[in-house]
Amino acid sequence: MNICRRTTSSARGLLESGPLPTNPVQRRARRALTRQLLYQTEKAATVRGHEADNIIRMKRRAEYVRDLLAHARTIPPSARILEVGSGGRGLIFYFESDGIRIGVDPLAVEFVHLFPVWQRRAAMCAASGAALPFESAAFDVVLCENVIDHAEKPAGIVAELSRVLKPNGLLYFSVNVHHAVYRVASSLHAAWNAAGIPFEIGPFADHTVHLTLDGARRMLHSLPLRLVTERDGIANARAAARATPPRHVGDRLKRLFFKNARYEVVAVREP
Repeated sequence: MNICRRTTSSARGLLESGPLPTNPVQRRARRALTRQLLYQTEKAATVRGHEADNIIRMKRRAEYVRDLLAHARTIPPSARILEVGSGGRGLIFYFESDGIRIGVDPLAVEFVHLFPVWQRRAAMCAASGAALPFESAAFDVVLCENVIDHAEKPAGIVAELSRVLKPNGLLYFSVNVHHAVYRVASSLHAAWNAAGIPFEIGPFADHTVHLTLDGARRMLHSLPLRLVTERDGIANARAAARATPPRHVGDRLKRLFFKNARYEVVAVREP
């Protein structure tokens, strides 16, 4: 199995000075990646000196996901674990296993430098989730948390998650889903950017697409996966919007049209 233990290829130079893609979707993906690097760079400054607090939260999240998976099927002690889109503070760093643990992220090199306390707990690989540098059926557990809507090829990433998962292996997958009105708004935002209008709305600039629940489900249901647990989080998103004092028109819209509902899935790869 090809393992990028310590990757040396940095994305920063490409993002800062590389040629701008002509494809609109590629441009949105580049922009989302650039904004993510800026956000994580700023976050690293606030984390410095408070690493212990962050580690506690990261451990709790990793234990929560591990427990979800363990209810579906026993995780072998030496399980090979992969997280696609491990980001700055992913699940992989405190998802315990005696086997190989790998985090994949286009910004992996940058994150190792920004968050050295935990990033070095796993092997890191700078790669696209839509073209994973691993053999098929290579991992016992694959994790992907809130990643695909920031990427150029969301469906391609989901297909790769299934490809590298062993038969009877476990998948944890999550993504934020939204009312269809936000999918339309995201498309309009992309259209005026493609026309050369530089006006940006933060949430749409950070994402390549705003997925509906049906759209996210279709990606998974087309693959050889048996869904064990499926939660859409829509009721929670609606309740949170109603309980939050509105600061701007966006908050008022959320009371009518839900946004950022966590769609969460545990699945088993069919033999």
